[in-house]
Amino acid sequence: MSEEESWNIPACILEELKRYVVNEAPPTVYYIPDFISEEEESYLQQKVFNSPKTKWTQLSGRRLQNWGGLPHPKGMLAEKIPDWLQTYFEKISSLGAFSGKTANHVLVNEYKQGEGIMPHEDGPLYHPTVTTISLGSHTLLDFYTPVSSREDDAPQTEESRFLFSLLVKPRSLLILQEDMYQRLLHGIRPQVQDTLTDKVLNLCAAGAQPGETLTRGTRVSLTIRHVSKVMKATFLLGRK
Repeated sequence: MSEEESWNIPACILEELKRYVVNEAPPTVYYIPDFISEEEESYLQQKVFNSPKTKWTQLSGRRLQNWGGLPHPKGMLAEKIPDWLQTYFEKISSLGAFSGKTANHVLVNEYKQGEGIMPHEDGPLYHPTVTTISLGSHTLLDFYTPVSSREDDAPQTEESRFLFSLLVKPRSLLILQEDMYQRLLHGIRPQVQDTLTDKVLNLCAAGAQPGETLTRGTRVSLTIRHVSKVMKATFLLGRK
Protein backbone atom coordinates (compact mmCIF):
# COMPACT_ATOMS: atom_id res chain seq x y z
CA MET A 1 0.00 0.00 0.00
CA SER A 2 1.51 3.31 -1.06
CA GLU A 3 1.63 6.49 1.03
CA GLU A 4 -0.88 8.08 -1.36
CA GLU A 5 -3.33 5.21 -0.89
CA SER A 6 -3.01 5.08 2.89
CA TRP A 7 -3.06 8.77 3.79
CA ASN A 8 -6.71 8.71 4.91
CA ILE A 9 -6.45 5.55 7.02
CA PRO A 10 -5.83 6.09 10.76
CA ALA A 11 -2.33 5.07 11.81
CA CYS A 12 -3.71 2.82 14.55
CA ILE A 13 -5.53 0.74 11.93
CA LEU A 14 -2.41 0.36 9.80
CA GLU A 15 -0.44 -0.71 12.87
CA GLU A 16 -3.14 -3.25 13.72
CA LEU A 17 -2.94 -4.78 10.24
CA LYS A 18 0.86 -4.97 10.40
CA ARG A 19 0.52 -7.54 13.20
CA TYR A 20 -0.89 -9.94 10.63
CA VAL A 21 1.58 -9.53 7.76
CA VAL A 22 3.00 -12.81 6.45
CA ASN A 23 6.61 -11.69 6.18
CA GLU A 24 7.73 -14.90 4.47
CA ALA A 25 5.55 -14.11 1.42
CA PRO A 26 6.02 -11.45 -1.28
CA PRO A 27 4.26 -8.12 -0.64
CA THR A 28 1.61 -8.13 0.66
CA VAL A 29 -0.30 -10.80 2.59
CA TYR A 30 -2.30 -10.29 5.78
CA TYR A 31 -3.63 -13.44 7.45
CA ILE A 32 -6.02 -12.94 10.38
CA PRO A 33 -7.03 -16.20 12.12
CA ASP A 34 -10.42 -16.33 13.85
CA PHE A 35 -11.57 -13.12 12.18
CA ILE A 36 -15.11 -14.32 12.85
CA SER A 37 -16.51 -16.53 15.61
CA GLU A 38 -17.97 -20.02 15.25
CA GLU A 39 -21.44 -18.50 15.75
CA GLU A 40 -20.82 -16.02 12.93
CA GLU A 41 -19.51 -18.80 10.71
CA SER A 42 -22.67 -20.84 11.30
CA TYR A 43 -24.85 -17.78 10.66
CA LEU A 44 -23.12 -16.98 7.38
CA GLN A 45 -23.30 -20.59 6.19
CA GLN A 46 -27.02 -20.61 6.95
CA LYS A 47 -27.53 -17.39 4.97
CA VAL A 48 -25.53 -18.71 2.01
CA PHE A 49 -27.32 -22.05 1.80
CA ASN A 50 -30.76 -20.51 2.39
CA SER A 51 -30.31 -18.10 -0.51
CA PRO A 52 -32.73 -18.57 -3.44
CA LYS A 53 -31.68 -21.22 -5.95
CA THR A 54 -31.67 -18.52 -8.62
CA LYS A 55 -28.67 -16.89 -6.90
CA TRP A 56 -26.47 -19.93 -7.62
CA THR A 57 -24.46 -20.34 -10.81
CA GLN A 58 -22.99 -23.80 -11.44
CA LEU A 59 -19.49 -23.84 -12.94
CA SER A 60 -17.07 -26.66 -13.62
CA GLY A 61 -15.61 -27.58 -10.24
CA ARG A 62 -17.63 -25.22 -8.06
CA ARG A 63 -20.77 -23.12 -7.79
CA LEU A 64 -21.08 -19.48 -6.84
CA GLN A 65 -23.31 -16.57 -5.89
CA ASN A 66 -22.74 -13.00 -7.11
CA TRP A 67 -23.83 -10.15 -4.82
CA GLY A 68 -23.51 -6.43 -5.53
CA GLY A 69 -23.77 -6.49 -9.32
CA LEU A 70 -21.92 -7.87 -12.33
CA PRO A 71 -18.47 -6.23 -12.74
CA HIS A 72 -17.95 -4.90 -16.29
CA PRO A 73 -15.31 -2.68 -17.94
CA LYS A 74 -17.99 -0.03 -18.58
CA GLY A 75 -19.05 -0.11 -14.95
CA MET A 76 -20.99 -2.30 -12.53
CA LEU A 77 -24.72 -1.71 -12.18
CA ALA A 78 -24.85 -1.81 -8.39
CA GLU A 79 -27.40 -3.93 -6.57
CA LYS A 80 -28.42 -3.62 -2.94
CA ILE A 81 -26.28 -5.71 -0.58
CA PRO A 82 -28.25 -7.69 2.05
CA ASP A 83 -27.59 -6.77 5.67
CA TRP A 84 -25.91 -10.12 6.44
CA LEU A 85 -23.16 -9.27 3.95
CA GLN A 86 -23.07 -5.50 4.50
CA THR A 87 -21.95 -6.06 8.10
CA TYR A 88 -18.78 -7.78 6.89
CA PHE A 89 -18.22 -5.32 4.06
CA GLU A 90 -18.02 -2.60 6.69
CA LYS A 91 -15.95 -4.66 9.12
CA ILE A 92 -13.28 -5.42 6.51
CA SER A 93 -13.35 -1.93 5.01
CA SER A 94 -12.82 -0.42 8.46
CA LEU A 95 -9.40 -2.13 8.52
CA GLY A 96 -8.30 0.08 5.63
CA ALA A 97 -8.12 -2.88 3.24
CA PHE A 98 -9.51 -0.80 0.36
CA SER A 99 -7.60 2.41 1.09
CA GLY A 100 -10.53 4.17 2.71
CA LYS A 101 -13.15 2.88 0.27
CA THR A 102 -15.97 0.51 1.23
CA ALA A 103 -16.39 -2.95 -0.31
CA ASN A 104 -19.32 -3.23 -2.69
CA HIS A 105 -19.06 -6.70 -4.25
CA VAL A 106 -18.73 -10.32 -3.15
CA LEU A 107 -18.43 -13.68 -4.86
CA VAL A 108 -19.62 -16.53 -2.68
CA ASN A 109 -17.88 -19.71 -3.87
CA GLU A 110 -18.75 -23.21 -2.69
CA TYR A 111 -16.01 -25.83 -3.08
CA LYS A 112 -17.07 -29.37 -2.25
CA GLN A 113 -14.42 -31.87 -1.15
CA GLY A 114 -12.00 -32.41 -4.03
CA GLU A 115 -13.04 -29.32 -6.02
CA GLY A 116 -10.74 -26.43 -6.94
CA ILE A 117 -10.09 -23.60 -9.40
CA MET A 118 -7.46 -23.13 -12.09
CA PRO A 119 -4.69 -20.51 -11.59
CA HIS A 120 -6.08 -17.07 -12.47
CA GLU A 121 -5.88 -13.36 -11.67
CA ASP A 122 -8.72 -11.15 -10.44
CA GLY A 123 -8.01 -8.43 -12.98
CA PRO A 124 -8.29 -4.63 -13.25
CA LEU A 125 -12.02 -4.21 -12.60
CA TYR A 126 -11.39 -4.24 -8.84
CA HIS A 127 -9.41 -2.09 -6.45
CA PRO A 128 -6.09 -4.04 -6.27
CA THR A 129 -7.00 -5.86 -3.07
CA VAL A 130 -8.84 -9.12 -2.54
CA THR A 131 -10.16 -10.15 0.87
CA THR A 132 -11.54 -13.59 1.66
CA ILE A 133 -13.45 -15.00 4.63
CA SER A 134 -13.45 -18.82 4.70
CA LEU A 135 -16.24 -20.96 6.13
CA GLY A 136 -16.50 -24.67 6.86
CA SER A 137 -13.14 -26.07 5.79
CA HIS A 138 -9.51 -25.20 5.22
CA THR A 139 -7.87 -25.04 1.80
CA LEU A 140 -4.45 -24.41 0.33
CA LEU A 141 -4.31 -21.36 -1.92
CA ASP A 142 -1.48 -21.90 -4.42
CA PHE A 143 0.46 -19.16 -6.20
CA TYR A 144 2.09 -19.25 -9.62
CA THR A 145 4.11 -17.10 -11.97
CA PRO A 146 2.17 -16.07 -15.09
CA VAL A 147 2.77 -17.91 -18.35
CA SER A 148 5.70 -16.24 -20.10
CA SER A 149 5.32 -15.02 -23.68
CA ARG A 150 9.01 -15.53 -24.45
CA GLU A 151 9.50 -18.06 -27.21
CA ASP A 152 12.89 -19.22 -25.92
CA ASP A 153 11.50 -20.33 -22.54
CA ALA A 154 11.24 -24.02 -21.72
CA PRO A 155 7.74 -25.58 -21.84
CA GLN A 156 5.73 -24.14 -18.97
CA THR A 157 3.54 -26.39 -16.90
CA GLU A 158 1.40 -25.53 -13.91
CA GLU A 159 3.87 -27.42 -11.72
CA SER A 160 6.92 -25.59 -13.08
CA ARG A 161 5.26 -22.22 -12.43
CA PHE A 162 4.18 -23.10 -8.87
CA LEU A 163 5.85 -20.93 -6.20
CA PHE A 164 4.26 -21.49 -2.78
CA SER A 165 0.96 -21.88 -0.91
CA LEU A 166 -0.97 -20.23 1.90
CA LEU A 167 -3.01 -22.27 4.38
CA VAL A 168 -6.46 -20.74 4.71
CA LYS A 169 -8.39 -22.02 7.72
CA PRO A 170 -12.10 -21.64 8.53
CA ARG A 171 -13.11 -18.30 10.08
CA SER A 172 -9.92 -16.61 8.89
CA LEU A 173 -9.57 -13.44 6.81
CA LEU A 174 -6.97 -13.36 4.03
CA ILE A 175 -5.99 -10.04 2.41
CA LEU A 176 -3.85 -9.93 -0.74
CA GLN A 177 -2.38 -6.72 -2.17
CA GLU A 178 0.53 -5.43 -4.29
CA ASP A 179 2.57 -8.22 -5.98
CA MET A 180 0.36 -10.90 -4.46
CA TYR A 181 -2.62 -9.38 -6.29
CA GLN A 182 -1.10 -7.76 -9.36
CA ARG A 183 1.79 -10.03 -10.40
CA LEU A 184 1.00 -13.61 -9.33
CA LEU A 185 -1.76 -16.02 -10.27
CA HIS A 186 -3.62 -17.99 -7.59
CA GLY A 187 -5.61 -21.21 -7.64
CA ILE A 188 -6.76 -24.23 -5.63
CA ARG A 189 -5.79 -27.77 -6.59
CA PRO A 190 -8.75 -30.18 -6.79
CA GLN A 191 -7.75 -32.65 -4.08
CA VAL A 192 -9.21 -34.21 -0.95
CA GLN A 193 -6.19 -33.96 1.39
CA ASP A 194 -3.33 -31.52 1.84
CA THR A 195 0.03 -32.47 3.33
CA LEU A 196 1.71 -29.35 4.68
CA THR A 197 5.30 -28.62 3.63
CA ASP A 198 7.72 -25.73 3.94
CA LYS A 199 6.17 -24.39 0.72
CA VAL A 200 3.22 -23.26 2.87
CA LEU A 201 4.47 -19.85 3.97
CA ASN A 202 2.05 -19.02 6.80
CA LEU A 203 2.16 -22.22 8.85
CA CYS A 204 3.04 -20.40 12.06
CA ALA A 205 0.32 -17.76 11.63
CA ALA A 206 -2.23 -20.49 10.87
CA GLY A 207 -1.19 -22.59 13.87
CA ALA A 208 0.01 -25.56 11.81
CA GLN A 209 3.13 -27.71 11.49
CA PRO A 210 5.04 -29.16 8.51
CA GLY A 211 4.08 -32.77 7.91
CA GLU A 212 0.46 -32.40 9.01
CA THR A 213 -2.14 -33.89 6.68
CA LEU A 214 -5.47 -32.09 6.60
CA THR A 215 -8.65 -33.46 5.03
CA ARG A 216 -10.84 -30.97 3.22
CA GLY A 217 -14.59 -30.70 3.63
CA THR A 218 -17.05 -28.37 1.94
CA ARG A 219 -15.66 -24.84 1.98
CA VAL A 220 -17.51 -21.58 1.31
CA SER A 221 -15.43 -18.51 0.56
CA LEU A 222 -16.69 -14.93 0.70
CA THR A 223 -14.44 -13.04 -1.71
CA ILE A 224 -15.09 -9.41 -0.85
CA ARG A 225 -13.80 -6.60 -3.07
CA HIS A 226 -14.33 -3.00 -4.15
CA VAL A 227 -15.41 -2.33 -7.74
CA SER A 228 -14.24 1.19 -8.54
CA LYS A 229 -16.40 1.89 -11.59
CA VAL A 230 -20.09 1.78 -10.69
CA MET A 231 -23.07 2.89 -12.80
CA LYS A 232 -26.22 4.29 -11.29
CA ALA A 233 -29.54 2.74 -12.31
CA THR A 234 -30.97 6.22 -12.87
CA PHE A 235 -28.16 6.93 -15.35
CA LEU A 236 -29.00 3.82 -17.36
CA LEU A 237 -32.72 4.64 -17.40
CA GLY A 238 -31.91 8.03 -18.87
CA ARG A 239 -29.95 6.58 -21.79
CA LYS A 240 -31.47 5.97 -25.22
